[in-house]
Amino acid sequence: MSTPIHRTSTRQSAAVLASAQQRREGSRTGGTSARSTEHALLAMQSRAGNRATTAAVQRARDGARDPARDTERDGAAENGGTSAGAKKNYRDRIAALLDRFKKNLEPIDTFIKGFQTPTNAAFTQQAAVSANEGLKHSTAASGTSAASGNLLTEAAGTVVSGMDAYKNMKDAKKHETGANHHTAKKRAKTKGADAVVGAANSGSYSAAIAKEVTKVQKAADAAVASEASGIASASIGAIKGMRSAFRVGGAARKYKEVKNLGDPHLVHAGSLARLNESREQAGWAAAEAYVALDAYWGHDGQERLELVSEAIDAAWEAMGEARDAAESLQRAGRDVEKLSTVQGYAKKKQLTKMGKETVSGGGESTKAAAGIVTAVAAGTVGLASNPVGWGLAGAGAGLVLGVTMYKALRAATKRYEEVHHPERWAPQGETPAEAASRKESLKHALKFWKKVSKGERQAMAREIYALAAGPDISGSGSTTAEMRESARSLLIALKSGPAKHKLDPEAWGETLNDPAKTGGWIQEIAEQLASG
Repeated sequence: MSTPIHRTSTRQSAAVLASAQQRREGSRTGGTSARSTEHALLAMQSRAGNRATTAAVQRARDGARDPARDTERDGAAENGGTSAGAKKNYRDRIAALLDRFKKNLEPIDTFIKGFQTPTNAAFTQQAAVSANEGLKHSTAASGTSAASGNLLTEAAGTVVSGMDAYKNMKDAKKHETGANHHTAKKRAKTKGADAVVGAANSGSYSAAIAKEVTKVQKAADAAVASEASGIASASIGAIKGMRSAFRVGGAARKYKEVKNLGDPHLVHAGSLARLNESREQAGWAAAEAYVALDAYWGHDGQERLELVSEAIDAAWEAMGEARDAAESLQRAGRDVEKLSTVQGYAKKKQLTKMGKETVSGGGESTKAAAGIVTAVAAGTVGLASNPVGWGLAGAGAGLVLGVTMYKALRAATKRYEEVHHPERWAPQGETPAEAASRKESLKHALKFWKKVSKGERQAMAREIYALAAGPDISGSGSTTAEMRESARSLLIALKSGPAKHKLDPEAWGETLNDPAKTGGWIQEIAEQLASG
């Protein structure tokens, strides 16, 4: 994989040398220092992109050299050699390597999309207006570097998505019903769509490379290549924009369904009032039992001790009923608060998703408009000579970059809290891990290739499951029937109901009451909270 990168670097170095020679000739004929600065900036962008890509490849290779995994592979070879399990392990290792490689490339890809590509568009516009051939050449070399980096990241992501889709399709067939089936099926659809979009995007970047190469070589068909690249860019931008629109629609529908469940404090006001009435009646019964006990203490007959004994038993039983009624009321009150919290969290997640997808889709649509302008300009008045194309490209890149940076910052913050405050979202009854130092937490936060495994979303999923689960699940036996029904209605609103799991309501309820399916249910709920 390093060989093509080396060839790209050689072409760019040649381009930079040619540009430097043109600058020397320009200086002898009166060239300005400002243009020299432009050439230097573009050359610096190209070199930085190549060095960063090479470093990402090396990090991915280092991450693949895991002694534990090698030991596991050797053990599998000794016990079975070329068995299906060994092949599966080999596929998993390849998928892990490609995923690590892609995630190492993502920061570079973000820099290219957010900074290098818009800068190139600006310089391309300036070169077209000023008819500066040297600047055109340098911009084309930098554009080739940028498109190559984009293509490498997109191609790796496409392969990873395809492998994930295949794996989840097999898992969905393995688990014919239930939460595991629905989770795998949903992932297979999402990853399959990611693979299709990634393949189309790879084609768009290939067209962009061809466009820039024709500029470098000053080919006669440069205008045709530029027009084709603009059309490809517009098409993929439109596809991504429509996909974001569908995601916004899905999140909006889920938000509406959760909202329609109503405020738990109002929904369960009646049941709480009945529990409170039961507590009061039990309290009165206990008080009456103690009054009767006092009366029997003053009895002078021979049956005094027997009556007192019976009164003590009655008072003890009445106090137990009063205590149980009070505990039921307190438990129901806490459950109402939990249900209110998780419903609020679910609505907040959908609103956040709608916001991110709206901004991201707007950025992609703007980039699609920029591609159309580029294609029209290439076919009419020259290569990217319209400033509108440059402005739209910059605006679209800015919107997409903003969403990317927001997601990266949020993920880093969650990774930091995961190890620095492990007690914050630790499962109930589980001893939290020892808190890491600030320095170690910051290091963990910067590991952008790692996912958060013990965060707020996972904690909320556990809360929802505890409320919806049956009496056989530890900690859920005292949940009232009304509260359990409301929590299960929330699951249906989150698209985790019986129909989604290919089960009838009774069988669906049994899976919620099965301790063996607890892990799958929590994972399912966590994913549904994050998706639209």
